[in-house]
Amino acid sequence: GQLLRLSNEAITYGPGPAKKGEQPPYAPDAQKEYGKYDVHFIEDDKNTIYLTFDCGYDYYREGASVTGMILDVLKEKGVKAIFFVTGDFVRDNPEMVQRILDEGHALGNHSSEHRAMPGLTIREMEEQILSLHEIVEKDFGYTMKFFRPPDGAFSLRSLAVTRNAGYETVHWSFAYGDYDPENQPDPAQAKEKILSSHHDGAIYLLHAVSETNAALLGDAIDGFRAKGYNLELFS
Repeated sequence: GQLLRLSNEAITYGPGPAKKGEQPPYAPDAQKEYGKYDVHFIEDDKNTIYLTFDCGYDYYREGASVTGMILDVLKEKGVKAIFFVTGDFVRDNPEMVQRILDEGHALGNHSSEHRAMPGLTIREMEEQILSLHEIVEKDFGYTMKFFRPPDGAFSLRSLAVTRNAGYETVHWSFAYGDYDPENQPDPAQAKEKILSSHHDGAIYLLHAVSETNAALLGDAIDGFRAKGYNLELFS
C-alpha cells in the first residue's frame, strides 16, 4: 500500500557539465532530494573519484573484447571499479563476469532486461532486480548490493522498491556520449572532457562497450592521480 502511494512518474537523470574541480550542481541537488532512498548521485569524499562501467553486452573489435581491454588497463594501473551488468551480459559472458570478480572488481545490478523502471508494476520492478540478483548469487556466489536503473530513469516508487529489495541505487555525476560502439567520440577530445570534469566524490559512468574508453583510460587514471585524486572502489 505504501509503495502504491508513491509517485511512479518518470524522473530522468542525465549528465550536466562539471567545471574543473567543482561538483556539477545537479548532482548534490539530486542527492539532497532523493538521498533518503539510499541513492548515490555523488559522494562526500574529498580527493576521491569512483569509476563505474555499464555492461549491457560485450562488444568485440577484431575479435578482442572491449570489456577485456578495459580490465587490462585497470589491472595495469591497480584500480578497482564497479561493473553494472544486465541479464544478457551475465548469460552471454560468464567468463568475463568471473574475470571481473577474480580481479577484485565489484558487480552491480543493471536489471535483468534493461527496461526503464518507471511505468513498470511493483512486481515487475522487483523481478527486474531480483531475478538477476539470484542468478549472480547462484552462478558466481556473489551478492550484489548496488543497482543502476536503466537509462538513469527512476520514480519515487522505483527508488523505494529498489531499497526494499535490499539495494542502494547508484547514479553518477559524470557521463558522456560513449555508449554507441559504432559512433565513438575522438579519444583526445574525450580524455580532455573526462579530465576537465574532475571533482570531489565524482561517480564516473563509462560504458564498457566503448573503444574510446579503453584507449584513453590509462591516461585518464594517470591524469586524475596527477591532480591528487585517489581512485577507489565504490562500496
